Amino acid sequence: QVQLVESGGGLVQPGGSLRLSCAASGFIFSIDSMGWYRQAPGKQRELVATVTSGGGTKYADSVKGRFTISRDNAKNSVYLQMNSLKPEDTAVYYCAANYGGSTWPYWGQGTQVTVSS
Repeated sequence: QVQLVESGGGLVQPGGSLRLSCAASGFIFSIDSMGWYRQAPGKQRELVATVTSGGGTKYADSVKGRFTISRDNAKNSVYLQMNSLKPEDTAVYYCAANYGGSTWPYWGQGTQVTVSS
């Protein structure tokens, strides 16, 4: 089993920045990809960004150029730097991990990000 704990959410004004962190523990030795998903009220959960163990990244079109995902394998952590935040970025952000492939069996509890003036 893998446990994921997110931190760093909060309230920020439009145009502001936040940095989310996610720390993994447990059976982490075979983790391949880690990523961030988000779910806004009344909407389905959607992919934000992912990073593989080799450093390959993938982003949703809506966040390209504004968000940056990074990973510190020594700390078993993944980060999401969010800049130029917009009200439509408001959502609960979830950290996820897998052992490879397209399914994500491990999820954190989520952290709320609210972008509002």
